[in-house]
Amino acid sequence: MMGFRVLLVKEMREQLRTNRFVAVAAVFVLFGIVGPLTDRYMKELIDAVGSQSGGFTIQVPGPSLDGAAAQILKNMSQFGIICALLLAMGSVAWEKERGTAAMILTKPASRAAFLAAKLAAIALTLGFAVVLGCGSAYVYTLVLYPTVFPLGGYVAMALIMWWTCLTFAAITMLGSTVTKSAIAAAGIGLLALLVFGVLAALPVIGDYSPTSLATPALALMLGHDPGSIAGALLFNIALVPALFGVTWLAFRRQEL
Repeated sequence: MMGFRVLLVKEMREQLRTNRFVAVAAVFVLFGIVGPLTDRYMKELIDAVGSQSGGFTIQVPGPSLDGAAAQILKNMSQFGIICALLLAMGSVAWEKERGTAAMILTKPASRAAFLAAKLAAIALTLGFAVVLGCGSAYVYTLVLYPTVFPLGGYVAMALIMWWTCLTFAAITMLGSTVTKSAIAAAGIGLLALLVFGVLAALPVIGDYSPTSLATPALALMLGHDPGSIAGALLFNIALVPALFGVTWLAFRRQEL
C-alpha cells in the first residue's frame, strides 16, 4: 500500500496534536480504577448512607474478585466502545468535507493506504489505552483484594476487549466513508451496537456477536474455562478486515 507509513505517522501526530490519544487513555485509566474501587467500597457506602437516612436497607453484594472483574470489564468495554465510535466517526467524513482527502490522494498514496493508516492509528490508540486501563485496574485490584486475577487470562481479556472496540471502530469508519457526516457515522456505530446486542440474545448466532465476547472474556479473566469459543473468536477476528474491505470498495468508487 503506497504511502502507508507516511500516512500512519501523520495520523498518529494528529491523534497527539488534538489530544485524542491522551483523552482516550485517560478514560480507560479512570474507569479501570473505578471498577475495583466501586466493588470494594459500594456496600460500605450504601450501608453508611442507609444508617444516616432512617435505616432503609438495600441489599448489595459484598466485595469479591468476581464483582471487581465484572465492574472492570463492564466499565472499560462500554466506555471503550464509545471512545472507538468517537475516534472513527470523523475519520473519513471530515477529510472529505475539508477537501484534504483529495489533496492527500493526489500525492503518491493509494486509497487503501489512506484508509489503512486511519484504522491502524485508531487501533494503536485503543491498544495503548487498553494497556494503561487494564494495568491500572490490575494494580488497584492487587492493592484492594487478597488475591488477584491470573495474568494469562487477564491479558486474554484485555486483547478481546481491544478487538471488540476495534470492531466497532471499523463499523463506524465504514459509516464515515459511505456518508458525508460524522454524526451519521456515529449513528451507524450506535445502531450496530444495538443490533449486535439484540443478536447476542439469540441462540447459536448470538455467540458470534462481538458483544457476546464479554462472557468468555470474564471467564478467562477469573481463570475459568470459557468453553468453546474458537469459532466466535475467528469470526470476530475476520470481521475487522472484512469491514475494511467493504470500506475500501466503497471509498475507491467515490469522487473526492
